[in-house]
Amino acid sequence: MKQQATDEVIDKIISHYDNDGRHALAVMQDMQDQLGYVPAEGLRAMSAYFHRSVGELYALTTFYKALSLKPKGRHVIKVCDGTACHIRGAANLSECLERELGIVAGETSADGTFSWEKVHCVGACALAPVVMVDSDMYGPVKVEEVPRILDKYRDEGGEA
Repeated sequence: MKQQATDEVIDKIISHYDNDGRHALAVMQDMQDQLGYVPAEGLRAMSAYFHRSVGELYALTTFYKALSLKPKGRHVIKVCDGTACHIRGAANLSECLERELGIVAGETSADGTFSWEKVHCVGACALAPVVMVDSDMYGPVKVEEVPRILDKYRDEGGEA
């Protein structure tokens, strides 16, 4: 998204709320939903609008795992590394994703299609090991199934 368009989205989101600082998290969530992350210029605009320091807003953003300060790929992959998933092979799934995508957890593929991260638990221990792509849950997942899962999102734009 071009900078001017990003600035327009930020301005539109912020102007939807009154300038009471209690709305800061809601604004960040809207930025995350519409832009895929909370950009630095968004924090600066919020700072001026809510009369809060950028540092305070940064702390709020980094506290919540659902918010990101970096753009993410069109599809976000989460590999559960909770106890059940860990015991049942989550590390092997992570290694497979590193090979398939050429990135480590917390990074985004060069083409912007995928980001992936390890998460502590997705609440589906009976399906361990679990991989989520966006809101789609897969489990139990075997290493040999990972390329096929990724291909669904490459080929169909995410319609699994």
